[in-house]
Amino acid sequence: MPRINLLPWREEQRTQRRNQFFVALGGAALGAGVFLLLGYFAFQSVINHQNDRNARLDEEIKKLNLRIEEIIDLEEKKERLLARMDIIEQLQRSRPGIVRVVDELVETLPDGVYLQEVNQTGQRLEIIGAAESNTRVSALMRNIDKSEWLGNPDLEVVEVKTSRSGETSRASEFKVFARQVSKVDEDDEEGLQ
Repeated sequence: MPRINLLPWREEQRTQRRNQFFVALGGAALGAGVFLLLGYFAFQSVINHQNDRNARLDEEIKKLNLRIEEIIDLEEKKERLLARMDIIEQLQRSRPGIVRVVDELVETLPDGVYLQEVNQTGQRLEIIGAAESNTRVSALMRNIDKSEWLGNPDLEVVEVKTSRSGETSRASEFKVFARQVSKVDEDDEEGLQ
């Protein structure tokens, strides 16, 4: 029988299988590379889309921050206007008060007491004058204490002055502090209760 050598055929088949394996391996590597490249582009697309959304949100946030600043400015203006309106309202309510205070000073002034100067700082009145005696100054303080528009009399100084001719006169110069009592504020407080 003739001898047939099958080794070259097996060798060719191994070479062919090895080549097919390397082709399949290369195809798989190429497929994986294409898949990775497609995945990279897909993720980049998603990332770019999210970055665009973030940029748009940042723009909207900046617009809203500007609106918030405008609203805060308007609130501050509103508060200032309300404060001005309150001051004007208080002035309107207290406008007749000074007339009543002067009228009340005239009514509280006992005979023999003369006023030289009246100064007002806020609600505090400084009354400087002369009286025929210390009892007249005491009467003035009692009248101020009983007054509806004046209160809290505080005597600072009482001095007996001599006249220019050297004779001692009975005139006592005094300085009294009093507080203006606002009937409008008391009426408002009673109305609120």
